[in-house]
Amino acid sequence: MIEVRNVVKTYGKGPSAFTALNDVSFVVPDGTVVAVVGKSGSGKSTLMHIMSGLDHPTSGEVLVDGKNLKEMKRKELDAFRSTEMSFIFQSFFVQGNESCYDNVALPLEVSEVGYRHRAARVRKALEGVELSDKIKQRAKDLSGGQKQRLAIARAVVGEPKVLFADEPTGNLDSATGEVVQELLFKYAHDNKATLIIVTHDQDLADKCQMQIHVKDGVISRIDSATSKQADEGSTK
Repeated sequence: MIEVRNVVKTYGKGPSAFTALNDVSFVVPDGTVVAVVGKSGSGKSTLMHIMSGLDHPTSGEVLVDGKNLKEMKRKELDAFRSTEMSFIFQSFFVQGNESCYDNVALPLEVSEVGYRHRAARVRKALEGVELSDKIKQRAKDLSGGQKQRLAIARAVVGEPKVLFADEPTGNLDSATGEVVQELLFKYAHDNKATLIIVTHDQDLADKCQMQIHVKDGVISRIDSATSKQADEGSTK
């Protein structure tokens, strides 16, 4: 469970201070697929960074499985993120001169997973995104869609409980974006993982179980699949 409690994030001081998030609170149950929806500059990416511990709130707190991210020391937080969380961004951030195998193996090397287990998990992750035949190919020689699938393999190889995806289909055409969406949803379903997708794409958001709408740094509304189904039923 992810609990966001009265989070405020302010940049700068004095007259030039800017409040990116203002008293934001909500709870994400385990295993939920969530869309954080809003226009550019609404605060949605800032919210993701704070939920994941990449940034700290000015005030308020975030608890993941009861652990307060703000209270963790740097090494403790880094270790927690490396085992419990993973990230996918709009810019693929793959290592172009490294092979697909080496790209996916990197998180496991950081976590000091043994070579034998590491190799098996890398192959499984690449198979899951249909890149088994590219295992020795350099990342820079892949297409944009393949690079994003490689980024997904790298993100899920450590089997995180929480997966954050910031505009994961933003640089892709619609057909390739659909494939990437399906891969993310499949991972969340098969592993009972929590998936947090930051997006401005309402069609993508409508496929999620929960939608958190952010506008000018505040939560304008929260929709769930249950409440949406009830609304649809009431109009029939």
